[in-house]
Amino acid sequence: MHSPDGPPIGAHIQVKGGLATGGLRYADAVGARAVQVFVGNPRGWRLTAGTPRQDALFTAGCAERGVPSFIHTPFLVNVGSPTEATVEQSIASITHNLARGAELGCRGVVVHAGSAVGEDRYEAALRQLHERLLPVLDAAPADGPRLLVEPTAGGGRSLAATVEDLGPYLAALDGHPLVGVCFDTCHAWAAGHDVAVPGGMTATLDALEATVGPGRLGLVHANDSLDACGSKRDRHTTIGAGTIGTAPFAELLAHPAMADVPVVVETPSELDGSPSAGHARDIALLRSLRDAGLPVAAASAA
Repeated sequence: MHSPDGPPIGAHIQVKGGLATGGLRYADAVGARAVQVFVGNPRGWRLTAGTPRQDALFTAGCAERGVPSFIHTPFLVNVGSPTEATVEQSIASITHNLARGAELGCRGVVVHAGSAVGEDRYEAALRQLHERLLPVLDAAPADGPRLLVEPTAGGGRSLAATVEDLGPYLAALDGHPLVGVCFDTCHAWAAGHDVAVPGGMTATLDALEATVGPGRLGLVHANDSLDACGSKRDRHTTIGAGTIGTAPFAELLAHPAMADVPVVVETPSELDGSPSAGHARDIALLRSLRDAGLPVAAASAA
């Protein structure tokens, strides 16, 4: 059953002070109805255990609010790397984050698609995905969080940048049922999808669904971009303040594939110092775009 209210909209939340103490307070302050978190240092390999009390309060708090939660793995993760130590640590990190996601009742764990680090290594990197990541998915509980592959902005022989790149990526994982997709608007723009032209966002989501099949899209990162289409540069900015603009996000939220798919912003936050930026602002803007595309009765009830 599709929600009559459309996609829940939230943010990657600040968790200083603890997942529940800091994270839920932040989510409430910015009006987030979906949340994404790191459960460790996003730029390191250290695997950190949770705090039982904070974990329990976070899980209960999300359930009470009806807020779906997601984990983002560290940025260093790259199963396609030619360096064995990086592959080993990447697999350990993904395994750990999937386990933490199960503990916290998360809907998904986001992982960047990674890179072959060299044009001549693409096929070898896909084989690594099959050999190293598939056993992790096979061992994961069927009722646990899905692993949501996020195409990157491109460069360094990305294993998936355009939505069409997800075809061979998922094939390397035998189309495993626990694999889903996290679609990032800034990444898609940087990879060359012109989502700013009228109909461009619709065409990109149509191509995504045609490539991976219905039901694989599990999360959207709604981010504007500081750079031009096809730049291969991943620089997020406040929605409507970048080169993508506002209208494509209305198109995004009205797409049939988005009916129940949570959206989180990874844009400059209230803590970044800009008076014109903030997660509360971006969430409110996206909510207004979403509601404008809903039937009148549903929009008034949202």
